[in-house]
Amino acid sequence: MRKPSGSIKFYAIVVLLLVAVLSLIVHFRGELSATGKGHAATRWVQYSMTPSGGFDAFLTHLKLEMESTIGLLLLQIIVILIACRIFGWLFLKLGQPSVIGEILAGIVLGPSILGSLAPEFSQFLFKEETLDNINMISAFGLMLFMFAIGMELDISEVRKKIKTTILISHTSTIVPFITGAIIAYFAYDKYAGAGTPFLPFALFIGVSMSITAFPVLARIIQEKKLTKSHLGMLTLACAANGDLTAWCMLALVVAVAQAGSVASAVFTIAFACVYLLIMFFPIRKFLRKIGKYYNDEEVMDKWMVALMFLILTCSAYLTQILGLHSLFGAFIAGVVMPEHLKFRRIMTDKVEDVALSLFLPLFFVSTGLRTEIALLNRPEMWVMCGIIIAGAIAGKVGGTYVAARIAGENVRNSLYIGALMNTRGLMELIVLTIGYEMQILPPPIFVMLVIMTLVTTFMTGPLMALIKFCFRKQDSLQKEKLAVQTDSAFRLLLSLGKVESGQVLLDLAHMLFSGGGEKLKVTALHLTVGVDVNPLEANVFENTSFGPLVYGAQKLGIPVATRYAVSNDAKQDIVNIANDEKFDFLLVGAGVSLTEHPEDKKAVRQRSGFLKWRTTSESIFYPGGLLQDKTDFFCENVNCPVGIFINHKFIKATNILLLIASKEDLFLTEYAQTILKSTQCALTLAGIAPLTADEWRECLPLAAERMPPAVHSAYHASVSKPLFEGYNFVMISYATWTALSELPDPALSLLPSTLILRNR
Repeated sequence: MRKPSGSIKFYAIVVLLLVAVLSLIVHFRGELSATGKGHAATRWVQYSMTPSGGFDAFLTHLKLEMESTIGLLLLQIIVILIACRIFGWLFLKLGQPSVIGEILAGIVLGPSILGSLAPEFSQFLFKEETLDNINMISAFGLMLFMFAIGMELDISEVRKKIKTTILISHTSTIVPFITGAIIAYFAYDKYAGAGTPFLPFALFIGVSMSITAFPVLARIIQEKKLTKSHLGMLTLACAANGDLTAWCMLALVVAVAQAGSVASAVFTIAFACVYLLIMFFPIRKFLRKIGKYYNDEEVMDKWMVALMFLILTCSAYLTQILGLHSLFGAFIAGVVMPEHLKFRRIMTDKVEDVALSLFLPLFFVSTGLRTEIALLNRPEMWVMCGIIIAGAIAGKVGGTYVAARIAGENVRNSLYIGALMNTRGLMELIVLTIGYEMQILPPPIFVMLVIMTLVTTFMTGPLMALIKFCFRKQDSLQKEKLAVQTDSAFRLLLSLGKVESGQVLLDLAHMLFSGGGEKLKVTALHLTVGVDVNPLEANVFENTSFGPLVYGAQKLGIPVATRYAVSNDAKQDIVNIANDEKFDFLLVGAGVSLTEHPEDKKAVRQRSGFLKWRTTSESIFYPGGLLQDKTDFFCENVNCPVGIFINHKFIKATNILLLIASKEDLFLTEYAQTILKSTQCALTLAGIAPLTADEWRECLPLAAERMPPAVHSAYHASVSKPLFEGYNFVMISYATWTALSELPDPALSLLPSTLILRNR
């Protein structure tokens, strides 16, 4: 085999030969080009021969490319994505759905803000002749999004609960529709566009007020931890039923508006019924068979995905040419997809991320460019805007409340359902965009309805907080009753950093507490950070991921309840659950590998990303700020005792080491005593600095009161690698952990699995 140096030399010779040949060609052909090919060639040679001319040519080329169609489109997308992410993040921090921030980002980039503050830049970035490109791409993205929304609606579940939800869902749709039609009656003369018939105008305003944003609503219910509650399930079913009804109403409204006459509308509706029959019977039956076989990522090949997209496109095309709008066809295509949850999850994963992350921000800005708040330039216009907002809230919240009360719900639940159903969000913008593009909603009314959308979506969180505040005494009494019912059991909150670690943490909990006198009752909790988790995917995740843990709990005879939720701040939510529900112990899986071999240090840093490493990061008691901050946060904010478990290939604790650095650490022996009752293991007490040898001797009698005589004890003046050799499990107090975590000794890199305990 040749040495690498020979290959490098040959490569260098080839490159030099290329440069020489090109130089000769340019030298001899340059003059011919300059004399024989006209002015353009002469200018090119002139620029190429002078440094300033070459740079000017580069700048000219750069400007031309920036102003080209594709260059400007890419710049628009970059600005839009950055703005939407920033505003979405800000509103998440404010406890609001990110969609509100993204809608506002679109308005900020439109003529209302950017057009007023920087008109020249706005004119350059969003040239009128380039807006069709954004509108076309966003329209395609909306089709993908509506396809995903259709897959989130489970028709079988809607059918099961239709008797209990039809009154609430249809009332919450019909009452605001009537309210909108009444408002349209008084607004028509002043605000309708020239030549716009009254019927389409009134129908569009009515539909826009009756819409509920099912995706936003589902994510709010997830954030509020209501997914498995009666209130959450009832509201989701009502929203799904109501949205299906509202979209069918929208299709009829569009058909009437597009047809131009009643006779033509009858034919449109008749063909639409034929289309729906084909989609819900032969197509759905065919897809159901496919779903039985193609419900795994290994068998879901590109041909099957292409078939699904073909069905989506054909459905959208048919509804478009029928005059029902392509979005309705995309929505129906999603609804008739195979009901198999795994199949829908796979397809949703392939569609939703791109639709939410790339295409929808373009739609928000497309809407924002149409939303010119300056059009509301008279007091009576703002009065009309206020009437629209008040009518939308009264119709939705009031209609839902009355229907829920008649259906047998109590006052609090009825108010909650009304507040949640009042959420409009993105779905409302889609309706408004359709009306705007059909020239049924004139710009001033369009702006008023966009403002109504923002207000009704924004107020959902504060309104729910107000309802909770008004019923705080009733909630407090219910919590006290629950506490009385569960006093006899030792309630353990098991927080899983990774669901895969559930069985390990359950075994650890059994080892720590099953030897005590109280009955152990476990709640397994896993939170996913982020609000973009699909509700369908969340349900599948909860049903499948907790399976091994539940099975293991049954074998151990431990009652276990599982809880899964989506969170913006997982650490704070864990603290709130532990404190508010008064658990007796919080056991947390760290989710970060504590110990790494020295050669793996670089890999640890790469996985930690941009997390700030302390200068003493060689201390194996934490691989970075992440673990230390997490430990500090739980130990300093949770009211009950806390255990933080860092797993390093933990299987079973057979050789346990207790580190005692002060007399306060002796509480660890209480846990050790329980462990010795529940499992067969060897246990060693190790006194370490800053505890002195004399203080260690004083501690031994106190430890002996709780520990059997066979327990080995030893004192170590320094903490080093030999201290941990032969042990596969270490127990340490939070105070000692904090002190030892500052040690820079790299010999600690082979520390075994560790449980950090903070007593209260």
